[in-house]
Amino acid sequence: MFSYFDGCTMSAKKDGLVNMGGFLGLNDDTLAQNARNILIVTEGFPTYGGLSGRDLEAMAQGLEEVLDEHYLTYRIRSVEYLGEKLTAAGVPILQPPGGHAIYLDAKKFANHLRPEEFPGQSIVCELYRLGGIRSVEIGSVMFGKTDSEGNFLPPQMELVRLAIPRRVYTQSHIDYVIEVVVEAYRGRKDLPGYSMVYEAPMLRHFTARFSPLGR
Repeated sequence: MFSYFDGCTMSAKKDGLVNMGGFLGLNDDTLAQNARNILIVTEGFPTYGGLSGRDLEAMAQGLEEVLDEHYLTYRIRSVEYLGEKLTAAGVPILQPPGGHAIYLDAKKFANHLRPEEFPGQSIVCELYRLGGIRSVEIGSVMFGKTDSEGNFLPPQMELVRLAIPRRVYTQSHIDYVIEVVVEAYRGRKDLPGYSMVYEAPMLRHFTARFSPLGR
């Protein structure tokens, strides 16, 4: 599969079951050597890439454990269960659910808000306010742009990602998430829009600041 691509990146923070690490793979030997040179200057030798021995051992163990079929069954079933319960309650989600996250359809969830009012961000704030649930907007905050004439250009989709960490949450935690999301959905018409009061020149969605719009 890798032969069809120029390169790839892998984050071990996902299904490597570790808190840091990953790898960069390249098919071009010259480009790979240039990357190694930069790595040595900025992070460390290619054999450890700035990671401690403990982190490397944890990654090796995590890559073994993540292939356990019993673990995979439990993990994927947890996400499937979350998707089933939210769908049964009428909450619009991206279908079918994936293996690591549920994506709320913010465009349908908060359909009274225009894209430039950041409906996904409004839902993110509400979930945290109601239940302390951390989620992330994947929509107009992350991908929206303004053209040279000042017209706002929204992306095709407005989503909120509920990513499920590995080996963290129990069944009762998932049930709690369902309760909070359903509560937010029931009060969706009262969700305010938001204006962006600060954005960085690049990757604004990481550090942007917002203010609720008066309604």
